[in-house]
Amino acid sequence: MKQETFTDIEYSCRKKKTKREEFLEIMDEIIPWDEWVSVIRPCYPMGKRGRPPMGIEKMLRMYLLHTRIC
Repeated sequence: MKQETFTDIEYSCRKKKTKREEFLEIMDEIIPWDEWVSVIRPCYPMGKRGRPPMGIEKMLRMYLLHTRIC
């Protein structure tokens, strides 16, 4: 069991969703993550040498969030 932080306690009582939460929920509904990951996987580095790469889905989500902000 994870110990609750002050932030968790403060935001646990709120009812309105933030714009970020709304955007992430819509993004999860619209984007077929499994299909996109399977398309990118052949071109993505396997990490045989050097630092292990981040997960494909995590990098894809970060890229999409970055393009939304810019």
